[in-house]
Amino acid sequence: MDRREIAALLAYIGRLDPRSIRTDEGEARDQLAQWNELLGDVPMATPHGWDARVAVRQHYRASPYQIQPADVVRPWESYRRNRLALHSDPTPSADPDDQAAWTAELVGTRRAVANGIAQPAQARAITSGQEEINPRLQARLEQIGSCIPPAARAALAPFRPARAAREAAVAQGLPDALSVRCEWCLAPVGEPCRRRRIGPNDGVRAITPRATPHPGRVDLAAQQAQQPALA
Repeated sequence: MDRREIAALLAYIGRLDPRSIRTDEGEARDQLAQWNELLGDVPMATPHGWDARVAVRQHYRASPYQIQPADVVRPWESYRRNRLALHSDPTPSADPDDQAAWTAELVGTRRAVANGIAQPAQARAITSGQEEINPRLQARLEQIGSCIPPAARAALAPFRPARAAREAAVAQGLPDALSVRCEWCLAPVGEPCRRRRIGPNDGVRAITPRATPHPGRVDLAAQQAQQPALA
């Protein structure tokens, strides 16, 4: 707020609480300077829900004491925190290789949301909660099937052979071996089987992941997959 807006806010407070009115010119000037110093970064109103006059009115609805600048600052800071808590950072449109531009756009978006200039971007609301998903969005998700495009998945396959082998097995209708614990190498569920390298003194020198699961793990996964059908 600038000095003109501070003066308008003090006039509004005076209508609600005559005790706050300063009749002496010097006291009125000092009061205006004090409020301007403490509320200079607090807006009078924003396009999305904040109004300093509402904060003043709520104060007098709940308290018999004269209002202080802190009684306006506290609701404003709470307003900012609540808006940022609802915000999920959208992907900036700037070139990700330009770190300065990327960061500046991200910070600018957060500042606009916190200050009530822009609405929070609630990207998490698309897939969270119990709300019904938009039919067009559902169709798009079914079409994509994964957040990784098929071409990118194929390009990544040589760098993650265990994952590629798992996906290939599932695509062929075979049981997912990583859905069970390996009884041979003790790899937990979801983790690839491991290969142990034994040193000259019979000690384990290294443990490396296998591209394919141990045969016993595959058999165990097949047995567990057949149990519901037999039941």
